[in-house]
Amino acid sequence: MSRALFSRNPDLKRLRDEGYFVQQQGGYLVMREVPYVDARREVRIGTLISSLTLAGDQTRPPDTHVIHWDGDFPCHADGRPIQGISHAAGAFDLGHGLKATHSFSSKPDGGYSDYHHKMTSYANILAGPAAVLKSGATPRTFREPEEEEDSVFNYVETASDRVGIGVLTERLVNERVAIIGVGGAGGYILDFVAKTPVREIRLFDSDEFLTHNAFRAPGAPSLEELREAPKKVEYLKRIYSRMHRNIVAHDVALGVDNIHLLDGVTFAFLSLDAGDAKRLIVEKLEAIGAAFVDVGMGLELDEGSLGGILRVTASTPEKRDHARQRISFVGGGAKDIYASNIQVADLNALNAVLAVVKWKKIRGFYRDLEREHHCTYTTDGNMLINGDLA
Repeated sequence: MSRALFSRNPDLKRLRDEGYFVQQQGGYLVMREVPYVDARREVRIGTLISSLTLAGDQTRPPDTHVIHWDGDFPCHADGRPIQGISHAAGAFDLGHGLKATHSFSSKPDGGYSDYHHKMTSYANILAGPAAVLKSGATPRTFREPEEEEDSVFNYVETASDRVGIGVLTERLVNERVAIIGVGGAGGYILDFVAKTPVREIRLFDSDEFLTHNAFRAPGAPSLEELREAPKKVEYLKRIYSRMHRNIVAHDVALGVDNIHLLDGVTFAFLSLDAGDAKRLIVEKLEAIGAAFVDVGMGLELDEGSLGGILRVTASTPEKRDHARQRISFVGGGAKDIYASNIQVADLNALNAVLAVVKWKKIRGFYRDLEREHHCTYTTDGNMLINGDLA
């Protein structure tokens, strides 16, 4: 991806053609080996790091004139700090192995036209004093970086890094996620998970994607697509593989003969009906040490309107004891509200949101003070209640 990005964009290509040591890391453009002078009048090298603004694989004008710097504060040749560029100082962990100690702000009239303009402008400010003290000190090293490993995305994920949460997003990179049942809430779960850098997403569902599914799942299938009656997993894989490369579709209902397909999974979302298969899945996930979230939704039509409860139950290796009391394994019965199969898109999406937020809490992406492993949302009264605290 990095090599293609530089070949397709004139501003990035020009940086490399002119000998600057630049590379794309995550959603950042990085210029390494930039010489500068420190307060002791010694020539050292540092790294400039800029966020990237892209339209697909095409660069747009930089959306900010601010840039990060990994190094001491730069000085003039006489050791005086360079004035007019200071923005902030601290220990910035930007993710992707990138750290910075300062951010600089230097905005020309009209802003920066492209990334060649931005990166070379800052490089010249920093490297100029170094050339005074050391002949030949230049950021134009004419050395290309080694190619990085392929990303799980088909294009650069710039959303996290442009707002400074790349280091949090990296906490999800080693996940192998299973989504079991993708007709309603499971489809929305896939929508959210596909936007994270998890290593692999496995989909499990043996049903066809029919017209009623179109009105309770994410996206908008065409009439022609519905006529094909595709399998749910294949239909959703076709859509979300446009973004995430590592989606594996299993057109099966999990059972004794194929439960091994969950081997290697680190986290699972269960959005399937109660039954013996769910019990088997839970037992398998517990046996392999995987955490999981089970979602349920029970809506009833009463006195001319819908009401009911959404449920999200989490199970982790640290807390399992509550799960078998909370999760429905045998459907039906007058007291089992979750046996109702009334589904609407907005509540499917809300159930998915609650499940994905819980996953991200478990992995440390979101702060989790209560560490609840069970919550319910009741439509009547707009009540969200936590339970089973770890």
